[in-house]
Amino acid sequence: MIKLTPMLPKYLEQVMTLSIADEQLAYVGTIEEVLVNADDKVHPHLVLADEQVVGIFLIDTIYSDRYDFAPSECLGFRAFLIDIKYQGLGYGKAVIAQLKSYLNHQYQQNDMVYLTVNCKNPVAYQCYLNNGFADLGELFNGGAAGPQHIMLMKIDTE
Repeated sequence: MIKLTPMLPKYLEQVMTLSIADEQLAYVGTIEEVLVNADDKVHPHLVLADEQVVGIFLIDTIYSDRYDFAPSECLGFRAFLIDIKYQGLGYGKAVIAQLKSYLNHQYQQNDMVYLTVNCKNPVAYQCYLNNGFADLGELFNGGAAGPQHIMLMKIDTE
């Protein structure tokens, strides 16, 4: 069972040990590159398994300022990383399956979340598609690793 939580200082040491395979760096970056993007508008959240940090992601509250395809007041799901030691165990899928409920609780003023996923990453694309995200049928061509699918999930419960 996993738990999603905003990042807390007590987990920082564990967070700093997170890593991914070299071939995934183009999609996510290193943990240092992920954390340098965190601030009062881009919030780090953790994936815990029995109090062990197994992953991290960012929720960008000003996503529309960076991406013209996103409407104002939407959230952005960015820099999703599951540590290399925990990949293939279902944690990524479990995060995406819980994301709607989690974001609805954490960001009650927002009603949708956007993400982009690289066209060369069909496993992640299918995971998002199977867990509530819809492909908008458009590509974002500004990514460092090539074209990306633009996806959206409504998170309000009404």
